[in-house]
Amino acid sequence: MDAAPTAFFNKTYDETIALLYEARNYVAATRRPGPVEASTDRLRVSCETMRLTARLTQVMAWLLGQKAVHAGEITMEQLVEEHQPLLEVAVCMEDGEAQVDGLPSALRELLDRTHRLYIRVARLDEMVRRRID
Repeated sequence: MDAAPTAFFNKTYDETIALLYEARNYVAATRRPGPVEASTDRLRVSCETMRLTARLTQVMAWLLGQKAVHAGEITMEQLVEEHQPLLEVAVCMEDGEAQVDGLPSALRELLDRTHRLYIRVARLDEMVRRRID
């Protein structure tokens, strides 16, 4: 079983790294002391930021696994056996559309982009798993 094509892998890897930097910068910028928000608003932002982080972490782990397969460090079969399918991470699969009302627009945009990336990589993961089974 071959790993994902190199060009696609590199593009997806670069996109994920860029989103990681954007997310880091967003979190760093929003941690500055500011006007006191309602605790429920802070909780919602924190929950959605964690969803964002979970998506990026899962995608990066998948991509690094693919990188290990490309480098010949492990086989695709080993990777599939040792890692949970991306489709099973429920918090990452949810688009959270109902929860985004009232969230900062920068966070909403990051949530949307990471959701689309996560879904795309989860589909690839599912295709790889079907081919191995």
